[in-house]
Amino acid sequence: MALELEDIRALFDAYGSRAYGNEDVTQLEHALQTAYLAESEAADRALIVAAFLHDLGHLIGMSKQEADGAPRTDGVSPFGTGDDLHQYVALPFLRPVFPSAVVDPIGLHVEAKRCLCAIDPTYRSKLSPLSIHTLELQGGTYTQDEADAFQSRPFASDAMRLRRWDDAAKVPGAKTPPFEHYFSMLSEIYAQSTGGRAAH
Repeated sequence: MALELEDIRALFDAYGSRAYGNEDVTQLEHALQTAYLAESEAADRALIVAAFLHDLGHLIGMSKQEADGAPRTDGVSPFGTGDDLHQYVALPFLRPVFPSAVVDPIGLHVEAKRCLCAIDPTYRSKLSPLSIHTLELQGGTYTQDEADAFQSRPFASDAMRLRRWDDAAKVPGAKTPPFEHYFSMLSEIYAQSTGGRAAH
């Protein structure tokens, strides 16, 4: 089930120009802004790549919808529908070809929002209306015990950093490095993780 590098490129080529839910950015703009915020805060390369790929599950979901002939949703559950569980969709495709330092923060970034709502009194007020809506679909704010348990998990701190960049990466017209800048970075980590072999 692993993705090859050109599969990742093809997903962004096909679906990156679609709207990011009802936010005023596209899927690709959101990915680039999230990665740029990570890079600007001196995150390590694995976490920058995680930031770039954190919503790849939306793009995979769009591809599946298209293959199935299902109605287009632009990869983010619209108001009034269920959670699309995008944080998990990409994991089977990414785990065989990327290290845990990339994959685990992606898998945890939705739970990180629930945790941050519990531990940071100012956090929820900074969320967009869509993000507040999806928070409720995703189970709502953690209890203190749930937040404590989450913070003890490997890569939880990285996931919470990723989550804050994710929340801020919705600025129309924001300047970022181009796609190839981050694709080159993820290609290097991909090659290191796979030993240069092709994925199958």
